Amino acid sequence: MTRFTLHIIAIISSCLAAAGCGSLDDKNPYAGSLNTLRIETSYPEEFAGFLREGIEIRIEDVDRGYTYRTATDASGAATVRLTNGIYRIIASDKVDTDAFHGSADRVRLVDGDMTLTLGMIHSRSGAIVIKEIYCGGCMRAPIEGKYQYDKYVILHNNSSETEYLDGLCFGASDPYNSQANNVWVTPDPATGASLYPDFVPVIQAVWQFGGDGESFPLAPGEDAVICCCGAIDHAAQYPLSVDLNREGYFVLYNNTYFPNTFYHPAPGDRITPDRYLNVVIKTGIANAYPLSIYSPALVVFRAKGTTIQEFVADPANVIQKPGDKNDFIVKVPTEWIIDGAEVFYGGSSTNTKRLGPAIDAGYVTLSEIYLGRTLHRKVDEQASAEAGYEILVDTNNSSEDFYERSEQSLHE
Repeated sequence: MTRFTLHIIAIISSCLAAAGCGSLDDKNPYAGSLNTLRIETSYPEEFAGFLREGIEIRIEDVDRGYTYRTATDASGAATVRLTNGIYRIIASDKVDTDAFHGSADRVRLVDGDMTLTLGMIHSRSGAIVIKEIYCGGCMRAPIEGKYQYDKYVILHNNSSETEYLDGLCFGASDPYNSQANNVWVTPDPATGASLYPDFVPVIQAVWQFGGDGESFPLAPGEDAVICCCGAIDHAAQYPLSVDLNREGYFVLYNNTYFPNTFYHPAPGDRITPDRYLNVVIKTGIANAYPLSIYSPALVVFRAKGTTIQEFVADPANVIQKPGDKNDFIVKVPTEWIIDGAEVFYGGSSTNTKRLGPAIDAGYVTLSEIYLGRTLHRKVDEQASAEAGYEILVDTNNSSEDFYERSEQSLHE
């Protein structure tokens, strides 16, 4: 047995002791013929000096469910031996406020060695981040049945300055579900690595906060709750749900474009009309805003160099989804995105990425629906203690930044 093979076994053994890594047991993927996969990280030219040893690389066996971790050597590369399969590869690095991520979603390693160049996309941590995504619903207990009309998203000011929500836009990427066919992300014919467009295909509607520029301040460490369905007290009837009729909450509500009252009842008495987000454009035919219950990919963004209204008025920026005569998408430029979070559904093995590594290099998994579970960003305890207000982990990689909670943070 070679020293290199022993090194790989050591990597696997350490991985098996970590959360999220699968057991090899009787289905050891290293039991058959092995292929050499060399992963070479490549940084943008202006950051070429960042190439170094110790950058973590996460390798996921898409079909078998195993996850392995390794790290780059001094040349910025890592070499592993793997059996035939399809792999998802994610590399993440951060230096101060500069984050770098590379990802390849469906790398086909079949009967031969391969060298994969993983471009490390540069991004910066945003001031406003997505703190929590509650989309999976809960049970109607004490009566029978399931409930999904209580979805919400929480935004958080992760900076040391007051930020203003005025003019901020909110939307979801197509396809609605991570396990659905994705016409926008294509595989590299040679390697299977994902090729992303330079825009996010925002589906069904673009929503925007109102205000005059300083109407909705968000102080450092403060949150803003967006009710994606009814801004009412859901818990009054279903105790496992949440009360969304709270002063200061925002709501996606427009009964002209989305008149379905099951999803969008009239907001409660504590929600003032100035906190109804505006529909900038509706691009689909749904009578309710169809935020995925399984696995949304959410983005918050601001237009640059124009207004969002002028942008969507240009027919080149609103296009028909290929193969679907009823759905159109807005081509929101990647550089406009302030924050994004990708959700995978734990009940599917066919999840594929929708947001590129410049927005979110990884994903967070919602294991089951209708159990009140929610996806929450981790707290940076040390930074919070030093700042005196809550600072959340933000590496632009949801695999590292988020975790699944057993209960909504707004549940009482």
